Amino acid sequence: QVQLAESGGGLVQAGGSLRLSCAASASIGAMGWYRQAPGKQRELVADITRGGYTNYADSGKGRFTISRDNAKNTVYLRMNSLKPEDTAVYYCAADSRFGSTRYWGQGTQVTVSS
Repeated sequence: QVQLAESGGGLVQAGGSLRLSCAASASIGAMGWYRQAPGKQRELVADITRGGYTNYADSGKGRFTISRDNAKNTVYLRMNSLKPEDTAVYYCAADSRFGSTRYWGQGTQVTVSS
């Protein structure tokens, strides 16, 4: 069982920045970030393959950057120009390198004040 440990959430004013980190306890395949706002479904923010190919939801294009360090089994999400509508619980997700298991982190709260 792979464990995911997230960090970096918090309260920030609109226009500010945050960097989220998620460290996996073992070597992992694709990794990504999802978010869930109150009353809404969980949605993809961005994901990245082990080889570094990235994919972004339209909401974050141009503002968010996902990256990873395979040696540390860690994925990062740099979020700039944050908006109140970015407020949500952000979840790290990671896929096993072999097989089809998806792991989830516990979530970290991001709150953007106007």
